Amino acid sequence: MTHARTPAAATTVDRPLTAMERWYWICDQISPLNVIGHVRVRGRLPEEVLGQGLDALQARHPLLRVAIRAERDGSAPRFTPLTGRPIPLRTVTVQDGDTSGGTRWRYELNEHELIEPVDWASGPLARAVAISWGADVHDLVVTVPHCIADGTTVLTLLRQWLQLAARFEYGGNDGGTAPWTAPARPGPEGMLPAPHRGLRGAARVAGQLLADQAAARRLSPSRLEPSSRVPFPQRTTRLIHHELDGPDVAALAEACKRERTTVHGLLAAAMAAAVADDADTGEGHVTIGSPITFRDALDPPVTEDEVGTYVATVPSVVAHHPGRALWPMARAISQDVARRRGRGEHLSAAATLRFAGPKSVARSGRFLRFMEDKGPITLCLSNLGRFDFPDRIGPWQLSDAEFVTGLSVNAYFVATVNTSHGRMALNFTHVNQAVPRDRAERLADATREAVLASFA
Repeated sequence: MTHARTPAAATTVDRPLTAMERWYWICDQISPLNVIGHVRVRGRLPEEVLGQGLDALQARHPLLRVAIRAERDGSAPRFTPLTGRPIPLRTVTVQDGDTSGGTRWRYELNEHELIEPVDWASGPLARAVAISWGADVHDLVVTVPHCIADGTTVLTLLRQWLQLAARFEYGGNDGGTAPWTAPARPGPEGMLPAPHRGLRGAARVAGQLLADQAAARRLSPSRLEPSSRVPFPQRTTRLIHHELDGPDVAALAEACKRERTTVHGLLAAAMAAAVADDADTGEGHVTIGSPITFRDALDPPVTEDEVGTYVATVPSVVAHHPGRALWPMARAISQDVARRRGRGEHLSAAATLRFAGPKSVARSGRFLRFMEDKGPITLCLSNLGRFDFPDRIGPWQLSDAEFVTGLSVNAYFVATVNTSHGRMALNFTHVNQAVPRDRAERLADATREAVLASFA
């Protein structure tokens, strides 16, 4: 069923994509690179109200009111104003008696949202799904390409979508959202602090690349290797979902506090150990990447209420000793990520693509082959930590807020983690065939079991 929708007004964004945005856009053309948010809603939720909420959401955010245009050879992409194209809303109804309602959202991600690119040429750069099942239970999904989104973006869009929808349905009972329009930003790299721009920024990038190369020569770390090489355009992302409930989350936090490390450190150690043990690499070093947000480091700072891609990944090389407790690994990773953040290495990573990134799909082959053969970050843990998502907006009860990322050509096995509504979502994604389903399930299961064993 569809309802008349009011197209958003023309945007004020009309600029070239930055090097980071361009790289993610190139990846998306080769194999879909989507960031996806999910939340469960209980209560009456008419499709018309959801559509009105999406229209208001689109009117609020400039990057939801653009398409991407490029030269005929695929170079020089830019965001261009878009009119008359509301965010598409797909509805799915699970029939009475179908017991798959609670897991249908995962099916939709695996069969559609992770493997189908957002239509960037026509726009807008977002789409939504509403899955209805049971007695007024709904799973809402938003999908946005990584060139304008990170995990914070999609969770924020879900929250704002419901807050704005509540205004239309319940006369302003929207959970406290004040009317506002997000600013049109110049792009991530355009707001980097002065030491990470110009010649100083170039020197930092060069210094960091040399330091990482020296460490790699000295330690010879292993990385997650694919079971088979899958051609870049044939890569598809698949999801494996796990979670920890409230008591386990509390026990994990307490154990990490006692062991003087972070939850991120332990999760990353569990993933790295699972990969090393499964590959039977024995004693040695393992590399795992940690995406770090840099919204608050920009000039001016960017709030979590805004749309954009504001994360950069730093690598940690950690010693793995099979059969030993994970806590030393966890402390090493936690301390390494903190040091790298303190030195601004995530900001240098954000600036690197200006010098190393390809300009178009046609000119990306050499860079892709380097990543395939020597790229250090094939394994990642993207952890937002505690993300404050409301338990209620208007009359609706909310739970299970989480985010998932597609992989495209950037990694083989990734976990996206956030703690909201008192539970920790552990969403593992893998490149199908490169990491076959049985191997991915072993790695995901081993990671979760190691985390649970750490505070047993």
